[in-house]
Amino acid sequence: MLKTKSITIVIILLQLTVQVYAQKKKKKRIAIEQSPKQELVYDNVNYLDAIKTVQLFPTGKENQLPIYTIGEPELLELSFDDLRADVRDYYYNIEHCNADWTPSRLSVLDYAEGYNEDRIVDFKQSQGTTTAYTHYKTVFPNEYVKPKVAGNFLLKIYEDSDKERLILTRRFYVLKPLVVVESQILASSFTEKRLSNQKLNITIKTGLTISNPHRDIQLHVMQNQRPDNMMILRTPMFIGTSEIKYNNSETLDFMGNNEFRYADLRSFKGGSAQIMDIQMDSLVHMRLFTDQDHYDDTYATTYDENGKFYIRNLDYDNADIGSDYADIEFSLQTTQNIAGDIYLVGGYNNYQRNANNKLKYNPNSKKWTVRQKLKQGLYDYEYVLETKEGKVITNAFSGSHFQTGNDYQILVYYRRTGTYWDELLGIGTTSINNKQNKN
Repeated sequence: MLKTKSITIVIILLQLTVQVYAQKKKKKRIAIEQSPKQELVYDNVNYLDAIKTVQLFPTGKENQLPIYTIGEPELLELSFDDLRADVRDYYYNIEHCNADWTPSRLSVLDYAEGYNEDRIVDFKQSQGTTTAYTHYKTVFPNEYVKPKVAGNFLLKIYEDSDKERLILTRRFYVLKPLVVVESQILASSFTEKRLSNQKLNITIKTGLTISNPHRDIQLHVMQNQRPDNMMILRTPMFIGTSEIKYNNSETLDFMGNNEFRYADLRSFKGGSAQIMDIQMDSLVHMRLFTDQDHYDDTYATTYDENGKFYIRNLDYDNADIGSDYADIEFSLQTTQNIAGDIYLVGGYNNYQRNANNKLKYNPNSKKWTVRQKLKQGLYDYEYVLETKEGKVITNAFSGSHFQTGNDYQILVYYRRTGTYWDELLGIGTTSINNKQNKN
């Protein structure tokens, strides 16, 4: 009898052990593989293919140049999607840079208030999409991350508070408004360029005592926020007691280029005039109608957003997490003898040229094609040619016209005598020939 009771007790203990082990095994968390370590680049970079649709702009001013003015209440808003679709701990900090985007010699204590690190706590997962993703959003400056000097800054987003596990970096600007910028746009001073170019004259006014404007002041002028279409000017034509003029007839003479091409991807159900066909299975696939080479064409009035993109959704509410992704095929047909590489660029990829947006020639269709993974919305884009010598021709397939609508951004940098960093003391904007937008 005693032996039987002992056996029963042993069996019960074994059952309890198995149950406890099973419960522990069931509760075991699935480990998420960390993002790999990356080498920092002082540019707008997505370090992982899974990071998409990065936007950084002043709150309420979608797709405007990301500028924070010291002492003003307006903040900057960052958002992005992670197509790995899990939930990760992302942190961010900022670093001060020189006007040429090299790191400045200022220490973090000199350029930032607070801890200079904060965690992104606002995230939502996609709803009802074929491509799952997690949407992250944050606003700054705040009590933890706040710049206290003017100039160029790099925003760095990284995983698990490990600054080497970068997922993206974005450039932004901090302004201390001590300079007023005035500008005008004219036709080119050169007769042969009057129908194709747009020439800027700029005057800056300030109460500062600038001992040597040739050495201490530099202007950076961008067309449509494009880092690949920027001119830097250091030599003024006139220096007065309170104003400096930059109106040399041979400087700041930009090609007008042409209006951007655009793709309306707001609906994956109804399509749009740019979409040739849509295939929907486990993912969404689209082909756009083939773009033609407009290099020798006369100017035609069309509407564009000067290179910007906007996330919009006509199918469902809440574009941030209800918009789907699709593989979009772009194609270009040209009879030019191409000596170099063709890239598809726009605000959506910061006009950068890499293997992801490089076109390939299809000898069967005699077209150049590339596929891009894009979120529902409106996208401006164009094709640029990079020659074998490394020269980028922005109008290679579009031509250039004075009538083109463009925005220009003028940034005034100042390096005070005896200092070793560049401050941003003035920003001006001007436009020409813009038409009503389609957004």
